[in-house]
Amino acid sequence: METSNRKEEPIVSVGIVSASKLCFSLNAPYTVCGSQQCGKQVVELSEGRILWENALYDELLFEPTDTQSSFTLEDVTIGVNFHWERKEAQTFLGKLRFIVQDNNICAINELPVETYLTSVISSEMRATSSLELLKAHAVISRSWLLAQMEQRKAERSNAEVHPSFLKTDEEIVRWYDREDHKLFDVCADDHCQRYQGITKAANKHVVEAIQQTAGEILTSHGEICDARYSKCCGGAVEEFQYCWENIKKPYLQALPDTLPDTTPLPDLTNEAVARLWILSSPDAFCNTTDQKVLSQVLNDFDQETTDFYRWTQTYSQAEIKQLLKEKLEVQFGDIIDLIPLARGKSGRIYRLKIVGKERTLIIGKELEIRRALSKSHLYSSAFIIEKADIEEGVPQKFIIKGAGWGHGVGLCQIGAAMMGEQGYRYEEILLHYYKGAEITKAYK
Repeated sequence: METSNRKEEPIVSVGIVSASKLCFSLNAPYTVCGSQQCGKQVVELSEGRILWENALYDELLFEPTDTQSSFTLEDVTIGVNFHWERKEAQTFLGKLRFIVQDNNICAINELPVETYLTSVISSEMRATSSLELLKAHAVISRSWLLAQMEQRKAERSNAEVHPSFLKTDEEIVRWYDREDHKLFDVCADDHCQRYQGITKAANKHVVEAIQQTAGEILTSHGEICDARYSKCCGGAVEEFQYCWENIKKPYLQALPDTLPDTTPLPDLTNEAVARLWILSSPDAFCNTTDQKVLSQVLNDFDQETTDFYRWTQTYSQAEIKQLLKEKLEVQFGDIIDLIPLARGKSGRIYRLKIVGKERTLIIGKELEIRRALSKSHLYSSAFIIEKADIEEGVPQKFIIKGAGWGHGVGLCQIGAAMMGEQGYRYEEILLHYYKGAEITKAYK
């Protein structure tokens, strides 16, 4: 295993919550403005600055007096815009910084990468997962995080901005990535990696997985891998460029979620082939109803979703017309058709034509399509559309039948859980989902 030139463990900054008023508790003495504070605290936005203890600040930093000191933030939203969105109090280690952003106060947690990862693995999956799965997840979470931190540094030194939103009268193409965050490295929700501090106790198996892989990352041609992952690929792993920027990443390849994985996928960019695939239930690591495996990967609120490998969503004409009007702010009139124009190699649609009586519009990429067709997020854009009860050319019902949960790029969490259960080592899991990558030691 190669070792990079990096010597010290980095510090990551995590955006936790943003509001005009934030209530929090310092559960041990913290240093701020030269004095020590403890107990319940409130910060409010006033005159575009931070009001705390009857004084105004542009920025406030609360520093712990020791490594085990913690703070608790009230009303932190988890699952933003997802079907299980909710608020809860959350507790964190490390520093607490407040800044003003977009007419709100933003709370940022600053802490060592390995401490952050212990929480991420506990937040993303059950701590009862197999050790090999937890080790694999530790490596990809660390890789993804360090890649984002390097990208943010590069963006600060490079004024060139790559657009993630293209709009014409006929087409809206948008993709969602971490460039939304300019004032911290990552956010605490699923937009980046689910991070809930020490709200959930760190299981000894998670700590063990972090320690056994300390500093390990995936690299490709000397660069840190942008190690994406999703809940369930649906049997076919997708490529990066169909979900985000039009860049092909050599280690994020389309492949079947099976081993050996040398047999190529069917041509799921072909509409007829994609339809047959989605309506079937091909063998794959992630094609499982094994509750022992699923409970390793899925937290309680994730287990509220039971039909993720193959699923069906039905809308009436009134429902889909109102949904598209609200989500896209476009008046389509009655919806006549939803036509897939382009699919990625996993069958995920990245260009969809919406045909209405009053307006026709093409939308993309995959997450924009999923957001448009659900009050939260449609599980996946790998779907086919069936129309029913057609009256005077207008379908009164749209039946969407789909595959998988999430973008499907990189590691499939449910598939990886099954691999761990079947005895595969974490190196084998990683090199199945990230073709041609190498496991490298970034720091000791």
